[in-house]
Order: sequence, then C-alpha cells, then structure tokens
Amino acid sequence: MYGFPQNRAGSKFGGGGVASSSASNSDRRERLRKLALETIDLDSDPYFFKNHLGFFECRLCLTVHQNDGSYLAHTQAKKHQTNLARRAAQEHREGKGVDAVTGLPVGMVGQQVAVRRNVVKIGRPGYKITKTRDPLTRQLGLLFQLQFPEITPGVQPRVRFMSAYEQKVEDPPDKNFQYLLVAAEPYETCSFKLQAREVDRRESRFWTWFDEDSKEFWAQVMFKTEREERYSGVPGLAPAGLRR
Repeated sequence: MYGFPQNRAGSKFGGGGVASSSASNSDRRERLRKLALETIDLDSDPYFFKNHLGFFECRLCLTVHQNDGSYLAHTQAKKHQTNLARRAAQEHREGKGVDAVTGLPVGMVGQQVAVRRNVVKIGRPGYKITKTRDPLTRQLGLLFQLQFPEITPGVQPRVRFMSAYEQKVEDPPDKNFQYLLVAAEPYETCSFKLQAREVDRRESRFWTWFDEDSKEFWAQVMFKTEREERYSGVPGLAPAGLRR
C-alpha cells in the first residue's frame, strides 16, 4: 500500500501487509497536517487560540488539541469544514459578503479578531460579604461589596456565574458548588464559591451597582427557596412569597 511501511509484523518481507486502524488513523492525520501546513497560516487563523495550559483550541468547533499538528489536522477534517460552511451560510443570510477562497466573511481575518490586551494586574480588590434573608419570602442570599480604588477609567465591573465543571482550579470538580466571578481591570478576577442552588434572577433579587465616586461595587445574589426550586417549572404554582 502506498504511503505505508513495507515491512510489517506477520507479513512477507517487502509485502507491506495490512495496516491496523490506529496506523491508518495516524497516517491520515499526518497527511492532513502536511496539507494544512501548505494552506493555513496559524497567525491569521481567527479560530486558533493557545490557552494558558499550552493546549490549542478551535474557537469554531470548541475542541482542544495537544499540539499544532493535531489542530491543523482538525482544520481539514469534516467537523471543522462543516462548521465553516455553516458559519459562511449564516453570514450570507445576514447580508455579509463571503470570501470565495477562505469561505469566511470578507475582512474577518485581521479585522474581526479581538486583540488581546496585555494588562498588568495589580492584585485582588478588598471585599466584604454579608448574609441576607428576605423577611417575606424567607429567601437566603449574599451581598457582595468590593472596592476598586484603582479601576481603569471608563471600566465597569462585570459579573458572571461559573459552574464547577468550567473552572480549572479544583480537580475533580464538585457539582455541589458554583462560582461567582467579578472582573474589573486592572485587578485580578475574584471568584466566590457558592452553593449550587438556583439563583433568583428577578430584578429585585439579583442586582449589581457600581458607585463611580467611591469606586465601590455591590452585587446581591438571592437563592430560590426549596419550594420555588421544586415547582419552578410547574405552570400555575406561584412562589409562596407572591401569594395573596
């Protein structure tokens, strides 16, 4: 067989023999990698990203690869090519031009790629956490107060919730907990470990506020009661605190 070693165990000398499935896959990946090296420039690939662990990620397919060769082989595979076609079709429906050569929206390479800024971190902000309880609904919650005296002008602190399976610090992840992240340049991102209970995201229950004068950031998180968590998806059963 062309492209395979000619001397295999269990076969006549020079006969080549039948390649195993692992050898066939290895040879296929190597051929795809060589093909990609001739056609793809990683520096201008908008979906190529090297994470903090040294692995290579495809932002289009959300896959992780141990080396650049594996990533290059992935770009020639069916999954990546299919996602490229879907992205191109979506951009075409939205009225954006598509490059006939790359299959990507015109001007995407080098223009729509987010530039990663190098920001010098100055440490973690001071914070205070207060336990709260609503006297009417009996909901339990937490009130976070953080100080950002050196926050970058024009920057507003941002918050988001992260599941235990998204974080990379604690291994193995514990599904009984979730994390509240607060980010504001040039400070390091703060992470608060919370119980993995459903958060009440109504406006009066979950809110954030930043005082531009004192540079203090406030965030209130209220958890749903056990009754609300149990019957939240059942129509006609309102939370106990809203009954009349």
